Amino acid sequence: MTKENTTQKPIDAVILWVDGEDEKHKAKILPYIKDNKKAKTKKFRTRYDQVNEIKFTIDSILKFAPYIRNIHVVTDEQTPGFLTPKKSKYNKVNIVDHSVVFANYETYLPVFNCRPIETCIYRIPNLAEHFIYFNDDFFLIKETKPDDFFKNGLPVLRGKWLKFDTDILYKKLKKPRTGHKSIQQNAARLLGFNSYYNFKHTPHPLRKSTFEKYFNENKEVFINNIKHRFRDNTQFTPQGLANHLEIKNETCYFKDDLQLMYFRSYKKPLFWYKYKLNKKSKNKLFLGMQSLDLCPPTILEYLLHWLEKRVN
Repeated sequence: MTKENTTQKPIDAVILWVDGEDEKHKAKILPYIKDNKKAKTKKFRTRYDQVNEIKFTIDSILKFAPYIRNIHVVTDEQTPGFLTPKKSKYNKVNIVDHSVVFANYETYLPVFNCRPIETCIYRIPNLAEHFIYFNDDFFLIKETKPDDFFKNGLPVLRGKWLKFDTDILYKKLKKPRTGHKSIQQNAARLLGFNSYYNFKHTPHPLRKSTFEKYFNENKEVFINNIKHRFRDNTQFTPQGLANHLEIKNETCYFKDDLQLMYFRSYKKPLFWYKYKLNKKSKNKLFLGMQSLDLCPPTILEYLLHWLEKRVN
């Protein structure tokens, strides 16, 4: 995509964010939890706790994707501390409250589950037709171009085809999960696929009109996905739904190379992370670091320092 085309077709970024340590948020969630002890477990807390990594996500977009028009941060009556007061550097950043994207569906608020929120992000006011969805633990680590995400106005999908768990013998015997793969499978089944296109933890190029058309025609599917305050194994990932819709309509491009470096466990020694980041990241565009709140302090300090240097 040329610079001229980028001007004609603006691209926005969307990020979900929550500060689980906020006392107001803790008070809001407690009435909906049957077992209050559960709310203190690491497994539960890691979905809400953060180490201010969103600052690096936003800084990485500003540095390595300057063509992004607006960065919409979707929150629940919260604002990241580094944005108060907002500096001129962050003029592109727009805070969008849950009440805005759930307009006319406020009965389903408050919600503590990313899937309903992701289902509603296409309803952000003035959102560009073309937008890139980031989790707050996704980072750009090298200069990107618009056509890394959209080619001829169509999304570029990174992933691979996999069988459903129900078609794999050893997985049939396991208890159903509500994880990343299972909710992608739910999306594919919903659209009649016999296998699913598994995407990884990279930024997701999406089109607003893809969501609008499908949910306008399938209102009950929309409602069923936004009505769960906490994760439910009947839900689907909206990104997976959009991807499979684009595949079904032949309105996408495929890219085998994920161009991704991804960490989700921090049990290895520090030198391993140094080696991966400094020697193996040169050809990568994206870095994903899941659950940094669970990272040991020494490793966390190094990772955040590395990010700080990279994106500033």
